[in-house]
Amino acid sequence: MARPAPGVAGAVQHRGVLDREAATEGGSQPEQSVPRRKRRAPKSASRKRSPKTDADKRVHVCSVRLNDDEKHRLAEAAAAARTSLPAFLARSGLAAARDPERAAGAIAGERELISEMFAARRHLGHVGNNLNQMVRAIHMGDRPPDAQLNAVLDAVRRATERVQAATDKLLEHR
Repeated sequence: MARPAPGVAGAVQHRGVLDREAATEGGSQPEQSVPRRKRRAPKSASRKRSPKTDADKRVHVCSVRLNDDEKHRLAEAAAAARTSLPAFLARSGLAAARDPERAAGAIAGERELISEMFAARRHLGHVGNNLNQMVRAIHMGDRPPDAQLNAVLDAVRRATERVQAATDKLLEHR
C-alpha cells in the first residue's frame, strides 16, 4: 500500500473502514451519513379499503412461468392499472373468464387459427361429400330415410358455422 508523502495527511484505514478524521488540514471532510427519519402513520389513520371476508380472500396460489419480454409487458400493464402484477394477472384472468369464447380467440395464436381453419375446411369437405352422395342417390330414384338426410344437413350446417367462426377469428386476429 502506498503511503502519503511526509507532512501530508492521508486516509487512515482501520480494518478496512475509513477513519472519519480530516483527510487534509482545513480541506473537505469525509461524507457523513445522516440518519433518515422513519415516517409513521398517524394513530388515527384507518385502512383505505375494508378487509375481505373469508369467502373473498385469495388463498390459492398458481405459479406462472414468463419469459423476460412477457414479464416486462405484464409489469408495465400492471403499473398502468396501478396494481401489483399478481393482482393484475388475477383480475385480467377473471375478466377473460367472463367471456370464454372471446378469450379463447384472443389467446389462440395465428398458427392455431390457421390450423383450425384447415381442420374446419376438411370437416366441411367430408360432410359435403356425404351430402353429394345423398343427392346422387335421390337423383337415381333412391329415397334415403328422412332422419339420415336431416343428420347430413345438420352436419353440413355445423361444418359451415365452424368454417365461418374460424374465418372470423382469423380476421379479428389480424
